[in-house]
Amino acid sequence: CEAPGFNPEQDTENLRKAMKGAGTDEAAIISILPHRTIAQRQQIKEAYKRAIGKELVDELKSELTGNFEKVVIGLLMQAPFYDAYELRNAIKGAGTDEACLIEILASRSSSEIKALTAAYSKGKHSHGVHTFFLSNFLCGRDESTTVDEALAKQDAKEIYEAGEARWGTDEVKFLTVLCVRNRNHLLKVFQEYQQISGRDIEDSIKREMSGCLEDVFLAIVRCIKSKPGFFAERLHKSMKGLGTTDSILIRVMVSRSEIDMEDIKNEFLKTYGKTLYSFIKGDTSGDYRKILLELCGPEK
Repeated sequence: CEAPGFNPEQDTENLRKAMKGAGTDEAAIISILPHRTIAQRQQIKEAYKRAIGKELVDELKSELTGNFEKVVIGLLMQAPFYDAYELRNAIKGAGTDEACLIEILASRSSSEIKALTAAYSKGKHSHGVHTFFLSNFLCGRDESTTVDEALAKQDAKEIYEAGEARWGTDEVKFLTVLCVRNRNHLLKVFQEYQQISGRDIEDSIKREMSGCLEDVFLAIVRCIKSKPGFFAERLHKSMKGLGTTDSILIRVMVSRSEIDMEDIKNEFLKTYGKTLYSFIKGDTSGDYRKILLELCGPEK
């Protein structure tokens, strides 16, 4: 959040002190970075470089470890670069983290996709879920709020005919409608689809598709219906059962902290009957827990 009386030079001095001598004052880092906006953190990085002559990110990397380090480094990145960094991590090494690719590409606006594609452009492309085929589609989403009633009916009919009404599914037709039309229009398409088919579009996708493609379409539909609901589900999935999928927890908390965290918290409580704060508190520990709880904000 926006820090009152923000002073990048003072923050630089406090961060320098936190890393001076033996050991690191993690509490000082936690008191500063989660309480600044992304733009303010960029100013802190610049002020640190001017005052100390070193890169703040490099200094922190040499001092910190584990999940706490991952959160701190993520907070210091601008949004498109953080997305690009997460995409690169998802496709490097053996196997691809398809769920990460889908989460990022299905939930970002067309302008956000363009920015992350530019940030990513130096990396290699993956064909795991035809990532850049999908991102090119999503780049073209209409960002207006206009609903064309006649076109919505036609879109619903064409999706129905591409799936439920035929042998085999024409995925390209689904992609074209889901990735190009604006949100308000698609909500109307989903209504019309329900009337034509007697099913929710999510149920049809589950019946008609499988594997990665099913995951892609479900993520796009859920993000259109409710982005905070989609992220609440991702967070819940990352913490329920045995163990925690820290990569999801970190990515969502870092990337949404300045966008729709309050809405996500409300959806989480409404859907799961417990606060996000209590889930994080019960599932994590140490400085990692403390910094995530700062990003989450207090329980209501």
